[in-house]
Amino acid sequence: MTLYLSTNGPLHRLHPLTKLTWLLAVLAAALLGPSVWLPLGLFLLTLLLAMWGGVGRVWLRRNGRILLPLIVMLFVIHGFFNPNGQTPLLTVWRLTLTQEGVAYAFLLSSRLAAIVGVALLLLLTTHPGDLLTALTQRGLPPALAYIISSTLYILPQMQSKATAIMQAQQARGLETEGSLWRRARALLPLLAPLVLGALVDSEERAIALESRGFRVRGPKSSLVELPDSPGQRWLRTGLLLGILLLIGWRLWRLFA
Repeated sequence: MTLYLSTNGPLHRLHPLTKLTWLLAVLAAALLGPSVWLPLGLFLLTLLLAMWGGVGRVWLRRNGRILLPLIVMLFVIHGFFNPNGQTPLLTVWRLTLTQEGVAYAFLLSSRLAAIVGVALLLLLTTHPGDLLTALTQRGLPPALAYIISSTLYILPQMQSKATAIMQAQQARGLETEGSLWRRARALLPLLAPLVLGALVDSEERAIALESRGFRVRGPKSSLVELPDSPGQRWLRTGLLLGILLLIGWRLWRLFA
């Protein structure tokens, strides 16, 4: 119940911390970068990495499902209703599309595309267990590592459970298609088993973690050996230094 694709692509063989550091670098560059075109360039770079890693088609399809509705909403809301809009571009009935609103919507959309794209690439090419192992082997507290790992994968797990519950209810005669009111009414029988199932899963995970010595202090052995290379370690160091320099430059611009 994750987005992970079990293939032997070059991105799958990278250390999980390398991909996680790249995610943090893209996040910092997209939000703090000096150019409005930088997030779009990072999105295109992530597309090239996805194609190189053998997950380009799946990455594009899932990105389209996630980003397209959000981007359309951003352009409609900010294009027509941005309070800073002054220069009219188009008038539809009584609504005016402004240049400032379109520019701001483009900035937000490019940032969102860059962040979602690299996060999705991480989910597609990194097994949850490998990410958790990598974080704990680097000295991160197991509880914090588990929170980070479970946060990345909670959405696909909930989506998979919701799909299974919906299919089971359809097999029992529940009408889930048709008018908007009928679809909204079908959501109520879905919420109860979804929430209860999430609570049961939480208890099962807690029992499994305790049986594996999750709270035991001291070094722990692992059957999984994650390959790492000096080149990847140097790359992670460079990315982290770049993040710090970008944050420092932004603070200097803010207080100068």
